[in-house]
Amino acid sequence: MMFGYLFFGAYDWLLLPGLLLGLYAQFKLSATYGRYVQEPTESGLSGAEAARAILDQAGLQDVPVEMVAGHLTDHYDPSQRALFLSEENYSGRSIAAVGVAAHETGHALQHQAAYAPLQWRMTLVPATGFASTAVWLILGVGTMLLWLRVISMGLFAQLLPIAIGAYGVVTVFQLITLPVEFDASRRAKERLASLGLVRGEEGEGVRKVLNAAALTYVAALVAAVAELLQLILVARGMNDRS
Repeated sequence: MMFGYLFFGAYDWLLLPGLLLGLYAQFKLSATYGRYVQEPTESGLSGAEAARAILDQAGLQDVPVEMVAGHLTDHYDPSQRALFLSEENYSGRSIAAVGVAAHETGHALQHQAAYAPLQWRMTLVPATGFASTAVWLILGVGTMLLWLRVISMGLFAQLLPIAIGAYGVVTVFQLITLPVEFDASRRAKERLASLGLVRGEEGEGVRKVLNAAALTYVAALVAAVAELLQLILVARGMNDRS
C-alpha cells in the first residue's frame, strides 16, 4: 500500500526506489514469461505433467495438481497440501509453463522437508492478515476521521506506533518470503535437471523465467521497507511538533 496521501509529502521520495523496481520487475517478468511461453519443451510435457513427475518422484503422490483461473495465479497451498496452476501453465507445454509449475512443486518439497522459512511464513499468515487490516484502519479510516474532525491530531499520532508495529509484521513477512521463493526455484531447477524434464538450453530459459519472478518479491520487500521507514519518520515528525 502507498501512504503518500497521508501528510507524508516530505517523505514520498522514499517510495520511489520501490516503485521503480516494482515497475521494472513487472516488465521483466512479463517480457521473459512472454518469450518463453512461446517456446515448447523438447520433452513435450505440460506444466501439470512436469509437476506431477516431480511430486511423484519425491513420494508426494497425495498432493494433487489442479487448475485455477487467472494469469500467473500459480501457487502451492500448504493448508490444503495441493498445487494450483493457472490454465496456461497447467496445459501449456512451454519452457515457461514447466518452469513455473516446477517452482510451485518446490514449495511442496519445502513443506515435505519442514523447511524452516516456509514454516515461519505459514505461521505469520494470520498475523499478517490482521496487521494489514490494522494498518488500513489506522491510516485509511483514521485519516478520514481526522479530516472530519472526529478524532484529534494527538490521538492520531498516538495510533501511529500501532500502525508501525503492524506494518513491521507485514515487512517481516515479505523478508521471510525471499528465502522461501529463492529456495523453491533452486529445488525446481535441480529436479527438472535431475529428472531430465528440461534439456540443454531449456534450463537457461527456466532460470531466466524464475529469476524474473523472484525479482517481484525483491521489489515487494524494498517497497515495504521504504513504506515502514516513511511511517517511522512521519510519526517522529508528529511527535516533535506536539
